[in-house]
Amino acid sequence: MSNENETVSRKRDSAATSAAILTAAQELFAERGYERATVRDIATRAGVNQALLFRYFGNKDELFRAAIADQGRRTLEAGSVDGLLSRLLARALEPAGSVAQGQWLQAALRSSGHDEGVSAIRRELGDEYVRALSTLSDDPDSELYADLLLAWLLGIGLMRSVHRREPLASADPTTVARHVLRAAQVLLARVDVNFPPP
Repeated sequence: MSNENETVSRKRDSAATSAAILTAAQELFAERGYERATVRDIATRAGVNQALLFRYFGNKDELFRAAIADQGRRTLEAGSVDGLLSRLLARALEPAGSVAQGQWLQAALRSSGHDEGVSAIRRELGDEYVRALSTLSDDPDSELYADLLLAWLLGIGLMRSVHRREPLASADPTTVARHVLRAAQVLLARVDVNFPPP
């Protein structure tokens, strides 16, 4: 019986360690981008040594992919597909520096100059989101529509939180979302226009 308890305890500790590393990576990639977030700093923030980080995630590229994929999955699984764009907008429109906003979108924007970063974002976020959003239209161009909306979303995040361009930077999130979601319905008829998402 004690062996079983030890195994369960080890699995629980392993899951907690992996989650701590992933959280630290998500925060630092969002704050600094792929290039400037060091493995040493991620390990320190997670409260582990670098060797343990490498044991769990292999290398920095794999950790970046895992961090992006984890957030992408959580956003997809947080509700129905028709509310996905609203959930993504809620993230993009959070105040700069907030915990919610400072995750996948900031990581995407701050890592866009790095080939591995761009590739991971496209695979782990773009492809899954495009597949999901394209189901909201029966038009043959539904994947293109979904891609256009995601490009718009990234542009909104870039102009609002990185470049701080006015009037977008200080615009009320509900007002911005209302305009974006209403326009999105032209392309994807079954987009839920309720904001903020439940």
